[in-house]
Amino acid sequence: MEDVGKEMSKIIRSRDLNDRFNELVKTVMDDPDVKKFIADHRDQLTDEDIEKSYSKLYEFVQEKKKFNLNDPSMIAPGYEPKLTLNFHYIDVTYVPTEILIAKQKEDELRRRVSAMTMPKDVRQATFAKFDRSSSGRFEALSEATRFIDDYVSNPREFHKGLYLQGTFGVGKSYLLGAIANELAKDAVLTTIIHFPTFTVEMKQAIAKDLVGEKLDAVKKAPVLMIDDIGAESMTSWIRDDILSVILQYRMQEQLVTFFSSNLDMRALEEHLTISQRGEQEPLKAKRLMERIRYLAKEITLSGQDRRNG
Repeated sequence: MEDVGKEMSKIIRSRDLNDRFNELVKTVMDDPDVKKFIADHRDQLTDEDIEKSYSKLYEFVQEKKKFNLNDPSMIAPGYEPKLTLNFHYIDVTYVPTEILIAKQKEDELRRRVSAMTMPKDVRQATFAKFDRSSSGRFEALSEATRFIDDYVSNPREFHKGLYLQGTFGVGKSYLLGAIANELAKDAVLTTIIHFPTFTVEMKQAIAKDLVGEKLDAVKKAPVLMIDDIGAESMTSWIRDDILSVILQYRMQEQLVTFFSSNLDMRALEEHLTISQRGEQEPLKAKRLMERIRYLAKEITLSGQDRRNG
């Protein structure tokens, strides 16, 4: 009797499993997208072909349900499942959605702009959102768009960048970010550094023996933007071994370089003349300014303080 009971249990379990299988098959075959796909390809599919494809059809129905619910547990989040015919066999392919494509494009653009220690509004800056309320800002924007047009049409030629000068909060850093993001659309790689922060990082890099590596990454950037130059506490080492090396390399290689500063070029030269120890070295400052003037055209931004206005 015990053996019969065991056998009966097997039959019952087998029947339950079979019923469950038939139920799943019915659910799959009743799916409107599955019905339409089979109807559209019926001349290429035998009943046996369809039976062999049950597992893929089940995968499609399950993943479609998760996709519609935006369930992150789906096989390929962000990709929509689609049925496809693969040598008389029904398969599932995953197609990226428009939202995913847009996000991937946005991520790619962001990767083309290395904005070191820059605030979020600068990293996401656009020409469209740039404040044009003053003639000074409008002129600066015009110069920026003119640069983009010239550079994109002749990328192998040397193009002067811009030296954006103006008081606090007039949009200098924001405009640099907008230019960088615009260049990214044409696959141009840009590095933006906040110069006072960069000088601190370079001093810290001495102990880690990373000065050369960090210096190379900046000086060789296809497009470099030095933000807030003149706001740092200048030392002879930063001026002569860091800034001078960067600018000399970029001048020799004719690499596009932008600057922003609260100081005009004349005042920046005075700032570069005096080191942190009070040393007066006008010749070194003059040489630096020659490189800056070679690399960039001075533009004055004027208008109301956007941060506190």
